[in-house]
Amino acid sequence: MTTGLQVRDLVTEFHSRDGVTRVLHGISFEVGANEIVGVVGESGSGKSTVVRSVVKLLMPPGRVVEGTAEFHGQDLIRLPEREIRHIRGKEIGFVAQNPFSALNPVVRIEKQFANIAKAHGLKAVAESRGRALGLLASSGVNDPEHFMRGYAHELSGGMAQRVVIAMALYLNPRLVIADEPTTALDLTVQRQVLDTLARLTKESSRSMLIVTHDLGVVANYCDRVLVMHRGRIVEQGPVSEVFVRPQDPYTVSLLNSVVPPKAVSGSTAPLPAGSTLSTELSESRSI
Repeated sequence: MTTGLQVRDLVTEFHSRDGVTRVLHGISFEVGANEIVGVVGESGSGKSTVVRSVVKLLMPPGRVVEGTAEFHGQDLIRLPEREIRHIRGKEIGFVAQNPFSALNPVVRIEKQFANIAKAHGLKAVAESRGRALGLLASSGVNDPEHFMRGYAHELSGGMAQRVVIAMALYLNPRLVIADEPTTALDLTVQRQVLDTLARLTKESSRSMLIVTHDLGVVANYCDRVLVMHRGRIVEQGPVSEVFVRPQDPYTVSLLNSVVPPKAVSGSTAPLPAGSTLSTELSESRSI
């Protein structure tokens, strides 16, 4: 497997007047080329802290104190802010949990795409605009010309997230990181947005790291899964193995919370695409 992102022994702490709290304890994982990897766990398990630590979007008082994050030969943790900013957007696209926090409310959508292009030195304005329109259309935005002239506050939650996805893919990054990208959306729109994100990722041979608390998302869209609990990865591997033959008690408890215990017993056959387990998970409630 060709590795796009290789994280080793990542340790993140939060420093305050009351002392130091370690929130990530030696996290190690890989995201291969053309692979979709899910990070799953309950709220507070450290999922979002992992991805924000890797791309240096962690806000103070959080800080990475140990570990490396190698991305195509560069350690993202050690890069100065100017260089990591260039990689974010161009090499690594980021889809935030709340699309309205990622969009500027007083700038037209068209101008926001133009600002991204300008920040990364793209001078072919017409070509860049055409790419933006194409991505919006591919993301399920009807009449993208109309949306380009509008503002974020005029968009529904689902449409705003589609715009953010188009922006994340705008510079054709090699890796897309999606941090709980559909939490605020209803179930129907969630499925549409995730279908779009997964399709656009696979069509352009990108990799994706998707953070979620929903096992159904992992079952239906991911090749491999990382299970997190209390700042540690307790289990990782192909979805078809982890969901069928979980080894860690925490993974077993997660699966038992959304499917009958018999469905995750060690005697079950490997999980093929479209299997009963995958279907049950996709229709289940989030944990």
